[in-house]
Amino acid sequence: MRFNLIGLCLLLLSQASQANVNIQHWQTEQGTRVYFVQTPSLPMVDIRVVFDAGSARDNAQFGVAALTSAMLDTGAGDWNADEIANRFESVGAAFSAGISEDMAWLSMRSLTEKALFDKAFATFQTILTQPRFNEDDFQREKSRTLAGLKHREESPGALASIAFSKALYHDHPYAHPEEGMVETVAGFEADDLKTFYKKYYVASNAIVVIVGDLEKQQAQQLAEKLMADLPVGEKPAEIPPVVMPTHATTQHIDFPSTQTHVLSGMPGTHRKDPDYFVLYVGNHILGGGSLVSKLFDEVREKRGLAYSASSQFMPLFREGPFVMSLQTRNDQTEQAIQVMDETLDDFIKNGPTEAELLAAKKNITGGFALRTDNNSKLTEYVSMIGFYQQPLDYLDQFPAKVDAVTVAEIKDAFQRRIRPEWLQTVAVGGESSGPSAAHPASTAVDGK
Repeated sequence: MRFNLIGLCLLLLSQASQANVNIQHWQTEQGTRVYFVQTPSLPMVDIRVVFDAGSARDNAQFGVAALTSAMLDTGAGDWNADEIANRFESVGAAFSAGISEDMAWLSMRSLTEKALFDKAFATFQTILTQPRFNEDDFQREKSRTLAGLKHREESPGALASIAFSKALYHDHPYAHPEEGMVETVAGFEADDLKTFYKKYYVASNAIVVIVGDLEKQQAQQLAEKLMADLPVGEKPAEIPPVVMPTHATTQHIDFPSTQTHVLSGMPGTHRKDPDYFVLYVGNHILGGGSLVSKLFDEVREKRGLAYSASSQFMPLFREGPFVMSLQTRNDQTEQAIQVMDETLDDFIKNGPTEAELLAAKKNITGGFALRTDNNSKLTEYVSMIGFYQQPLDYLDQFPAKVDAVTVAEIKDAFQRRIRPEWLQTVAVGGESSGPSAAHPASTAVDGK
């Protein structure tokens, strides 16, 4: 019944848009930054605690951040995994945890009725501050992770993604996959996760996001309680700068598939980049606008070389990837890559038309309200705003920032930032699929 009530609440909230989002901000006594949005329309609250503890903090232990996050709710305080799950289920609450390259997070959603909320919050706080990392749970989760990593080797798309990240970032902390590698995860001990947790899951390295039907005073009390039992600790040193490529490379990795997965790009933009909105709008026209983008039109509609073709910027603390992607028949790979490159070259040289820019702006701003139309989506955005220390009026200013972009600005930004002579291209598929066939370890060919 309580699950059904939450589902009904979410459905109703999804039908309303969040306008003029008022993000309130303060710090706890521990020095943790807090971001609060009051949404009184429904008796629900979302709480998220975010740490600078993503895969970029793995150092040489690729995958330790992901495994630490995955184990948080396998046992905490006096409860095992089943007891934790039952405590949330009994009050209709939900828990989740995860990581990205930059961050790790724990999230809770609950109804605000006191008896229900108090039990959910106590469980959440215990997971946050008293995870067990006991040996039996660790071995079970490690085995599950290793099975997933071995299964990943059967996916050409996953292999392409791993090789692409390595081509872009080499030895940088962004170079390895979030979930790690078989050879690194296989060597983990439970103490490695305990050490990672103690170093990074500390108050000075956290932000707290609260979105829901609460008064500010209640939110302040909750944030203080959450951080009270965490040590202050220290915030880690900033992730090192990304080194840009000096030349283009092309790799072909042999894989027994009829389709070839292609990724091509370079380090692109970061969260505080002054070019971000211009690059974002420009990319919507190039390849981010799905069925109406130039890449889709040139590769799919005009030539039928792929089911889809797209591009995107993935901004991080440092320059995240700019990536163009497609899947095509093995014997069409070389032609598909050529068309993709020519489309990018033309866009860099000529930019979009005024009509294309107008259509992109309408598409982006017209659907923007749907991105913040429920607590869950709003929590995601506020977490991004808080973690990367974006302006508190980011959501309110987003449509205006998009509308202000000009054709001239797009041309200028793409010409300065996206260099075809620096593109790193990875193709994973059958032997006839690439400009240079290679064994599964792959071979790089310069001068693309």
